[in-house]
Amino acid sequence: MHGKEYQANAKKTAHYPREFALYYVAMGLAGETGELINKIKKIIRDDNNKLTDERKEQIKQELGDTMWYIAMICEETGLNLDEVMEYNNKKLLGRTERGTINGDGDNR
Repeated sequence: MHGKEYQANAKKTAHYPREFALYYVAMGLAGETGELINKIKKIIRDDNNKLTDERKEQIKQELGDTMWYIAMICEETGLNLDEVMEYNNKKLLGRTERGTINGDGDNR
């Protein structure tokens, strides 16, 4: 599945207050990101620092939730998920080629 298809399918399941759409999906992404990090944290606390199949499945579910919110942020801002992914990939590959992948700042 490509980003464009995912974004279109995700839009079909979007039910939130239109007057607060961008804020709603941005806050949802923050919440789901917290849930994802909590599942990863539990690898240390509960799983003896071993990635179990059960924990991996939980992480996959939370990643899916974050993807939905990312797709909806794209939708609400008029961005295309495929274009965002391509842009990010080119940016990171360019930094790698220039030897600036490590370090701080957006314009490396």
